[in-house]
Amino acid sequence: MTELSPTAGKNSQDIQGDEKLSPRKAPSICSTRYGIAFIVHLCNFIIMAQNIIMNITMVAMVNNTSHQPSFNDSTEGLPVDSFGDPNNSPKSLPARGLGYGGQFAIWERWSPPHERSRLCGIAVSGLLLGTCIAILLGGIISQTLGWPSVFYIFGGFGCICFLLWCVLVYDDPVTHPWINITEKEYIISSLAQQVNSTKQPLPIKAMVRSLPLWSMCVCCFSHQWLINIIIIYAPTYISSVFNIDIKNSGFLSALPFIIAWVICLLGSYLADFLLTKNFRLVTVRKIATVLGNVPSSTFLLVLPFVASNYIIAVSLLTLSCGLGLLCQPGVYINALDIAPRHSSFLMGASRAFAQISAVLAPTVSGFLLSQDPEFGWRNVFSLSFVINTLGLIFYLIFGKAEVQDWAKERKLTHL
Repeated sequence: MTELSPTAGKNSQDIQGDEKLSPRKAPSICSTRYGIAFIVHLCNFIIMAQNIIMNITMVAMVNNTSHQPSFNDSTEGLPVDSFGDPNNSPKSLPARGLGYGGQFAIWERWSPPHERSRLCGIAVSGLLLGTCIAILLGGIISQTLGWPSVFYIFGGFGCICFLLWCVLVYDDPVTHPWINITEKEYIISSLAQQVNSTKQPLPIKAMVRSLPLWSMCVCCFSHQWLINIIIIYAPTYISSVFNIDIKNSGFLSALPFIIAWVICLLGSYLADFLLTKNFRLVTVRKIATVLGNVPSSTFLLVLPFVASNYIIAVSLLTLSCGLGLLCQPGVYINALDIAPRHSSFLMGASRAFAQISAVLAPTVSGFLLSQDPEFGWRNVFSLSFVINTLGLIFYLIFGKAEVQDWAKERKLTHL
């Protein structure tokens, strides 16, 4: 069954954040679309929490054979200092949630353009909250209740999330049995010119030649390089300079992700607020991307110059990690703007391209540190600043937010 919208017969070229069409808005409180965003938030929460918990309990299980595990021992299950694990990928957390490209297929058909940032932000922020809770409580639960209890608690919560997903999440508003009719008409009319039920093949050649698409991929790569350095090497730097091993502090381990969770939500709402003030969609995307790149890379750059103050150094590190999430309503959801029909594939492809930095950044940084022990740290942070800035400039020049020609519906013609 297909439902006609009020704009179904109109031209399909200008449905963007600054578009002229303004379908009657449905309330957001107790709405189906925000309920789905919350369910995705919970699912992302448990996915990341279970990843972190696996590390913690592995250490607790080993320690259990010889002595009672302590909280510090448990949190040491997060290798690579305090903020990340290269094997379990909290180090790439800001993009990890975004790397689950499959979930963005939901927002192709559930997110009105003026609410896209906040709906995606609510969903993705679950990854950050999951990291916080797992780091803060995983060791305590293992110590007080025993390590099997961690699996029971988080596993049981995962089963609840699975049931909620199966019962309450549907492909689109048309097939949802309990959605309010006003909300259904609002969502369908908002997306009528962007998404069509007709399945079309990927225009691979056109995508390869698309500068807006490449600008998105390059910017994601450069930003992930920065995040990898912040998560992996900045805590090691602080430990080496101040002789303080902060990985044994559960609170300091979780603090960057607490800040990032708050910033992700606030930044997403700010992006949609700017759209209501007649900012162009492309302007909002680029503002969010700048705010998520420039402060983080700048704080990291000045880190070696505040070696005399431990509090300032830790604060800069925490803010660098947290402010990076302002990119979420920017470049990281740009695929929903330029190619809503193919956004799931583009999200996955851009995240896969960005994760190349997870291999290159540690390799290059390790080489720089081994070659120049005196100025190695400064070189690592400076290189991250340069790479991040170049990727940002490339996106600012070539980034777009309107549906590209190759992503529009193509009608078959007979010659």
